[in-house]
Amino acid sequence: MSSIQQSAAHQAKSLPKLLIVEDDPGLQAQLKWAYEDFEVFVAGDRQTAIALLRSEEPAVVTLDLGLPPDPDGVSEGFAVLDEIMALKPDTKVIVASGHGARESAQRAIQHGAYDFYAKPVDIDTLGLIVRRAQHVAKLETENRQLAQRAPQDNRVLGRLITAAPEMIKVARTIERVANTNVSVMLLGASGTGKELLARGLHEASGRARGAFVAINCAAIPENLLESELFGHEKGAFTGAVKMTEGKIEQASGGTLFLDEVGDIPLQLQVKLLRFLQERTIERIGGRRAIEVDTRIVCATHQNLEAMIAEARFREDLYYRLAEIVIRIPGLSERAGDAALLARVFLTRYAAEMNPAVKGFAPDALAAIDGWGWPGNVRELENRLKRAVIMADGRLVTAGDLDLSEPEPEDQTLNLKSARETTDRRMIRHALSRSEGNISNTARLLGISRPTLYDLLKQYDLQH
Repeated sequence: MSSIQQSAAHQAKSLPKLLIVEDDPGLQAQLKWAYEDFEVFVAGDRQTAIALLRSEEPAVVTLDLGLPPDPDGVSEGFAVLDEIMALKPDTKVIVASGHGARESAQRAIQHGAYDFYAKPVDIDTLGLIVRRAQHVAKLETENRQLAQRAPQDNRVLGRLITAAPEMIKVARTIERVANTNVSVMLLGASGTGKELLARGLHEASGRARGAFVAINCAAIPENLLESELFGHEKGAFTGAVKMTEGKIEQASGGTLFLDEVGDIPLQLQVKLLRFLQERTIERIGGRRAIEVDTRIVCATHQNLEAMIAEARFREDLYYRLAEIVIRIPGLSERAGDAALLARVFLTRYAAEMNPAVKGFAPDALAAIDGWGWPGNVRELENRLKRAVIMADGRLVTAGDLDLSEPEPEDQTLNLKSARETTDRRMIRHALSRSEGNISNTARLLGISRPTLYDLLKQYDLQH
């Protein structure tokens, strides 16, 4: 093979594939030469079309419904469409017909066609539809690849998905303290993943074979919380028909996660402090001390220091619980994580609730990047679940996510500081979008690679 032939073959391999299903030889030639930016395959009948679909797997197909043996009708064309959808449902099929255009268009879309074009064919207009379909197909493929890679490539502490340096630092801190027996306090807003991190700490520790027991102190009435934590003996109170171990005892040999620890009433704080000092408990109605080897990890979104100043939280308990304090950044502070997690949630909920959904439209990704996420990861997950259910097409849109324009934030009047903040945020977003590829990141930002390297060094952004 000559060098010219080799170059042509290499170029053809790098071009997107387009299958033209058309029985008119003149139109076949006209269409084939109209798409220089595609590797074009032509079929004049169902058998050839399906064979090429299997062997070449084109992302886009133009299909004339009037094929032999029914060139004056649409039965054979719809048979081809149905077979394409059965074999490769992600294919973008653009249907063309001059037979009852309106009725055929509606029927074609119902059968899974991407778009419809009425004959006579206008090459330029059809070309726009084909290139738009190829762009959508490319986006869907990238979305699938990112979603498949995200859980493996961006997982820390076994289960936490992140690419943000802020969260990776949190995970590394947790890994360091996991094999000690110090009490750990996780501070962060609601929905930031405190229980997930607590479970990750437990699984990274020497207590991993023991139980991980979680209790939300804010969700249990004050008069029941003591029994939930410390257990009770039979007959200790009305309704206590048998001895019941509390959560502290159930977690012996493992880890107890006290979520919203700031909601523990003062009287019960005294009893919890005694357990942390002596490592023994007494069940309600009991008279003997029971030794319990339980590690405490707690979390809260409240300002405990302010509560201490107001005498609503014991200072001595705080220092027992907060031997190590780890602050968890909100989702808006974790550049790129919103888009990364959104892809994971979309893949999960699409499989469960709406398999037709394959990815995100560009406006959805822009909306996700621009939203402040006051409800953090919990809000993101809820919006994605709703969007997958409500989506009409294959791509979730910004409208499906129901994201309004974000409120303008108070901006600093210092231009240098504001510029640096914006640069850092945009570079991290671009790095996340391009999976850390420097060339693609520079292209997204509209700068050269050397300039990007200079900025990474200037802002001390790890890569």
